[in-house]
Amino acid sequence: MKTRAAVVVEGGKDLEIREVELDDPRPDEIRVKMVASGICHTDAIFRDQWHPIELPAVLGHEGSGIVEEVGSAVTDLAPGDRVVLGPAFCGQCAQCFAGHPMYCEKFGERNFAGVRGDGSRAFSDENGPVGSHFFGQSSFAEHSNVVASGAIKVDEEVPLELLGPLGCGIMTGAGSVLNVLDVKAGDSLAVFGTGAVGMAGVLAAKAAGVSTIIVVDIVESRLEFARELGATHTVNSKEQDPVEAIMEITGTGVQHALDTTGVPAVFNQMTNSLRILGHGVLVGASKVGTQASIDVGTRLASGIRVSLVIEGDAVPQEFIPRLIALHKTGVFPFEKLTRTYPLEEINRAFADSAEGTTLKPIVVY
Repeated sequence: MKTRAAVVVEGGKDLEIREVELDDPRPDEIRVKMVASGICHTDAIFRDQWHPIELPAVLGHEGSGIVEEVGSAVTDLAPGDRVVLGPAFCGQCAQCFAGHPMYCEKFGERNFAGVRGDGSRAFSDENGPVGSHFFGQSSFAEHSNVVASGAIKVDEEVPLELLGPLGCGIMTGAGSVLNVLDVKAGDSLAVFGTGAVGMAGVLAAKAAGVSTIIVVDIVESRLEFARELGATHTVNSKEQDPVEAIMEITGTGVQHALDTTGVPAVFNQMTNSLRILGHGVLVGASKVGTQASIDVGTRLASGIRVSLVIEGDAVPQEFIPRLIALHKTGVFPFEKLTRTYPLEEINRAFADSAEGTTLKPIVVY
């Protein structure tokens, strides 16, 4: 069938809206009519070839939509089902069996290769094959063939237009706080960076009853917004040393910290802000080869832990419904982070995200 997609043709350049041919779903796939797709920093770094992917390709990995067709091996989904799309994973390796599918041993080839396991691509145009199956979905298309195991069926109480970002950015921030840091009521947390991932972490911390939520950034308007979302303290690191500020607020350092920036200097600030036996999480993606360090000479005796985390170490089939349930009760209002754009304005959405004027853009088809 023919459909429209936003195609990356050249690294670092705007996406092109093209008519493409979509092949038939394979036995383990579903064809989804996309309703919306969030835009994530990961889309930008693959567009810009920080992490190379063969071009041309259709990106997008925060999709939501309606199932139109199911492959012959799919038994738990049917046409008409409303779904949110998460990353692809094999379901057969040691990490998947252990409940950590986001660390699937085949995660790279399942999500970043731009092809199916057999090397085929779902899209093509007049010039030849076009890369597909980015994160198992390539949701920057009005229709896409999606790995069925990554689809989570949802009910009709929450609009599909809103739900796509739960599949990556929101899941990453909230999952890092709730799953990995495992915060408790009364705990302290510092969040470095006020993008969508960091703000999702703030919302999750507030929902969990964290009593001290410190947000660090250099943009005052973002810090003000963080206070609206639940931050108890904010630190403008242009004006004040964040480690000194956190020590002044807490006396001993924070129990938990989240670095969403991937900037080595900020990583150092995060680790230095932790109290004895504190736990820090890094989720910010950087260019290949980026180095960060810990002063083991002074920090060894602190017993701190540092975790490098993707996708909030979530099991999407469990965690996404959990976030939806929190949203329904009003304690996880992630819609405050979003702004919608039509497909024709996808490049403006990328630009607004890069400039910081929009926290979480959502392309609506």
